[in-house]
Amino acid sequence: MEPMSHGGPQGLAVSVDGYTFAPSTTALTPGAKKSFTFAITGKDGKPVTAYVPLHDKELHLIVVRRDMIGYQHLHPTRAASGNWSVPLSVATAGVYKAFANFEPAGQTMPMPMTLAVDLMASGEFTAVALPGPKVTTTVDGLKVALAGKVVAAASELTFTVTRSGKPVELQPYLAAHGHLVALRVGDLAYLHVHPEDTSGGEPFGNRVTFIAPVPTAGKYRLFLDFKTADVVRTAEFTVVASAGAPPPHHLSTT
Repeated sequence: MEPMSHGGPQGLAVSVDGYTFAPSTTALTPGAKKSFTFAITGKDGKPVTAYVPLHDKELHLIVVRRDMIGYQHLHPTRAASGNWSVPLSVATAGVYKAFANFEPAGQTMPMPMTLAVDLMASGEFTAVALPGPKVTTTVDGLKVALAGKVVAAASELTFTVTRSGKPVELQPYLAAHGHLVALRVGDLAYLHVHPEDTSGGEPFGNRVTFIAPVPTAGKYRLFLDFKTADVVRTAEFTVVASAGAPPPHHLSTT
């Protein structure tokens, strides 16, 4: 197993360094919205009650089916007891993976972590083939373009949002231009992706850049959450990371 270090792949285990993702149930009912409850327990086995905010929230919950369908980015509510809850509904049957991204307060070596559990939505389902690599996608009439070279190293990825060829202003979302989740195809390893916020208090403009610590060559699925006109939308991309030095024209918007 790869080391669970800051910036590297996480989300490969339910328990790391004494912290455990403990859901009250791992069963889901397709089409039914129910309260999903869980705790993050610490080394003493008790729910953690103090966190360091990450991107404006104490905890981010990402839920996606294992074939990368049905992505959701949720922000549960924490009770004083340390138990978390959030309304959760999945549309179809299948095995889903839930990621809890957080940073416990008071760590000797402060470090965000991501723990994950499988959730089972009962019923028959047909797996959906992963879309091929592309550098543009459209969400609600907005064109989102991706530029950058994806390599097994720190990769700089820039997303630009337009409508009918004209720039669309991004609004602040989670204390930045946007939020990016990157998952490795196969094991769904979760990458900590950090936004390069250079707005300096000025309007955000229509582009946002992230540094993605890509650990290995191979396919990855990117989920960009961004906000325009007071609505949060998600743009999805499949990318292929190359090993070693980036090729001259691996990924471009042309």
